[in-house]
Amino acid sequence: MARSVMATVDAVSDVLPPDADPPVLRRAPLDRIAPATLYRILALRNDVFVHEQRIVDERELDDLDLEPTTTLYWAERDGAVLATLRVLASPGDVVHIGRVATARAARGRGVAGALLTAALEDVDGPVEISAQAYLERWYGRFGFRTTGPGYLEAGIDHVPMRRD
Repeated sequence: MARSVMATVDAVSDVLPPDADPPVLRRAPLDRIAPATLYRILALRNDVFVHEQRIVDERELDDLDLEPTTTLYWAERDGAVLATLRVLASPGDVVHIGRVATARAARGRGVAGALLTAALEDVDGPVEISAQAYLERWYGRFGFRTTGPGYLEAGIDHVPMRRD
């Protein structure tokens, strides 16, 4: 399976020429996503979190994607998923955004920022994230502020952040 995952992500570099149209941003609950697209979303998350970041102490597929109030967001071009994130919402509660992953070839091109902006436009009320510490300033550009001390999660430095 790892070979298939890498082939999916590596193929993105062919889809991102500098003069290409921007990717299409999509969102849906898990049960409304086509199987092939869902596979590509999960393959990207697996590639970034398991293979690149070596997060093996926690399950990538943690059942929260199955919750009826969870929405997956993704950016795609020509069938390739370039970035993804998920929004965990409960009526009356704080919304949580997580599992933000961007294909290596799409990094630094504004794809994840466009996806995060789209998700934030759909959310009413405060949003909390558990940000990897090296991305603290990046999330700050979207109105998030650090709300507490840093901590270690899955062997990676994180900071709690919130956007009101």
